[in-house]
Amino acid sequence: MDRIIRAALSQILAMGAIAIAQQRGPYPARWWTPVPEDRKAVWEILPQAAKPGEVILSKRNELGILSNFAATPFLFRGRRYASVEGFWQMMLYPENAQDPRAKAAGIAWLHTRDEVAQMTAFEAKDTGTAAETNMRRAGIDWVTFEGERILYRSKEKGEHYRLIVAAMRAKMEQNPKVREILLATGNLVLRPDHTPEAEAPPEWRYYDVWVEIRQELQGR
Repeated sequence: MDRIIRAALSQILAMGAIAIAQQRGPYPARWWTPVPEDRKAVWEILPQAAKPGEVILSKRNELGILSNFAATPFLFRGRRYASVEGFWQMMLYPENAQDPRAKAAGIAWLHTRDEVAQMTAFEAKDTGTAAETNMRRAGIDWVTFEGERILYRSKEKGEHYRLIVAAMRAKMEQNPKVREILLATGNLVLRPDHTPEAEAPPEWRYYDVWVEIRQELQGR
């Protein structure tokens, strides 16, 4: 009897796998390969959490190249950045000794702006988190780029949004694999591999930005 039950369960699982494969169409099955819950990072949304028609931009497979964390160096306005994350967090740091952030009393900056620009992944993110703490202590709600002050957390698609989107485009144009993988996602809804911040500014939703860029590439 146990053997019959096991055989029936195996058949049900096989049918389910076939149904999922048909539903996901021409996309690589590895994009949805389940990851055991005990291997999940505290911040992570696993690939199997995707709903029909969705894919998680997991750092566990090639889709991770679309993350701001990815080591995808690019030139932007004459300067090299190691990642979009490095570009993003760099703007939180003082540009020079005359920058009000550099002169704020009781605040230490453990890295230079140039150092942050060459960081990737969690190193860049953690460095940015430290900078945001400094900014709160100094009562500063802006970042800078090329000497211009820019509101950091605008709910509108302001200058910071436009700079991040421009950096993402530069990343794609200078790293052919990024364009290839983005187009390979076809018409799938792109979802982040972490829980997004509630009511985050639009540039935080990098997955939505990629959808807009993808539609342009598709001529839609």
